[in-house]
Amino acid sequence: MHTAKLFINGKSQAVRLPKEYRFKGSEVYVNKIGGTVILFSKQDPWGPFFESLDNFTDDFMSERMQPALEKREF
Repeated sequence: MHTAKLFINGKSQAVRLPKEYRFKGSEVYVNKIGGTVILFSKQDPWGPFFESLDNFTDDFMSERMQPALEKREF
């Protein structure tokens, strides 16, 4: 696993990413889930998601445990 350096720039904390993790453009989307911070390319935020779909096999979750649907009155 690679590491990145943290530093203070004015009143903000910044991350110096290794060369192979650089983003195109000058802005990214940032999201925090628990203690994890995730950066998404602002130019193509869905690209990595669609590229990752090829990693799943055709039978992924074909035999999953699915609870019965509840019948509700509206």
